[in-house]
Amino acid sequence: MKAKKSAERDIKPQNKSRVRENVEAILVAVLIALFIRTFVVQAFKIPSGSMKQTLQIGDHILVNKFIYGIKIPYLHEVIMPVKTPQRGDIVVFKYPLDPNKDFIKRVIGVAGDVIECRDKKLFVNGEPVNHDFGSYTDPHIIPAYVRPRDNFGPIKVRADSLFVMGDNRDESFDSRFWGFVDLKAVSGKAFIIYWSWDKENFGVRWARLGRILK
Repeated sequence: MKAKKSAERDIKPQNKSRVRENVEAILVAVLIALFIRTFVVQAFKIPSGSMKQTLQIGDHILVNKFIYGIKIPYLHEVIMPVKTPQRGDIVVFKYPLDPNKDFIKRVIGVAGDVIECRDKKLFVNGEPVNHDFGSYTDPHIIPAYVRPRDNFGPIKVRADSLFVMGDNRDESFDSRFWGFVDLKAVSGKAFIIYWSWDKENFGVRWARLGRILK
């Protein structure tokens, strides 16, 4: 009888040790995941068609958060600069009119650039820009006094800011309507599609998986 009680006493500490090890392993995994999500890479889902045909509704993308420098969480202050966004980059940022929302657009102009649009024709620093990724689906031209969709500017991009537009130019709510994006609001650069779900046809878009974004 005494031997049995002694054996039970020997087993209990081992069980406690295993529980503690499991808890510690879970905590470490959570901390690593949070670190990666905050400073290295983060996943996003595309909810709208403003970036068609580059990005489809239901695309799941990864965003490189390190490429534009390490930032202090919540303060968005860069403590280790790497590089700044360049024209053509697809960036995720906090929507200027509601920082609780994440937007994704393409960089059209950086600080000092002069942006203008005349009858859907885009100009950067006075030079016409014909992006292969920019598409127009509505043949109608809207005057500037009605909406700035097809005619706006010229406007100069202010310091530490970006001018962004969606690739689906006629169906994108972007800098033409609400102004510039502060560099501090930029979360990172989208670089790959890792999953794509076609809700309408209820199926996976296999051809899009692993596509590098340009």
